[in-house]
Amino acid sequence: MSKNPYSVLGLPDNATDEQVKNAYHELAKKYHPDNFSDNTMKELANEKMKEINEAYDTLTKKNGGSSSYSTSEFFKIRTLINEQKFSEAEIKLDAMNASDRNAEWHFLKGCVLSQRGWYLDAQKFFEIACNMDPQNQEYRTAYESMRNTAYSYSKGYTQTEMPQNSSNNSGCDMDCCTKLICLDCLCECMGGDFISCC
Repeated sequence: MSKNPYSVLGLPDNATDEQVKNAYHELAKKYHPDNFSDNTMKELANEKMKEINEAYDTLTKKNGGSSSYSTSEFFKIRTLINEQKFSEAEIKLDAMNASDRNAEWHFLKGCVLSQRGWYLDAQKFFEIACNMDPQNQEYRTAYESMRNTAYSYSKGYTQTEMPQNSSNNSGCDMDCCTKLICLDCLCECMGGDFISCC
């Protein structure tokens, strides 16, 4: 790219890797096209994001970044998720090599899973993203939010503990009852009732 990548990120030429990463995250949040409702502004934000991604990719490679997947590829996946094209986003994520699965990869995987309602799995991926990049507030916020959501949902899906002296031959299998209640709720969400759905 013709422009000085440090200047694009608003940094001096002797900026550290950490400063580069922080500047990129701040600018990516500021200029993300989803922040703009006006079409003209959205197009300008898209151009700015391309410039920011190119600058970050250039500096990452210069500083020894080994990933064959550029930041712009992750930006494309974020865009797919924002457009609710979750299958396409997941295909792109799953196509990446294990060595390319950094904190951003785990965060985006968690986003896809959470949109599909797989909250416990999403929580695990958000947690890995936080462990890989503890300073990233976006990852931390997503993890905390998903941890609360996953806990709320898992309470309804876990098998109730049987009393110590009770027999498994009791008239009601608690796990079965829980599943039936969940099925009933799902059917109601789809506009039917348990009898007609089953």
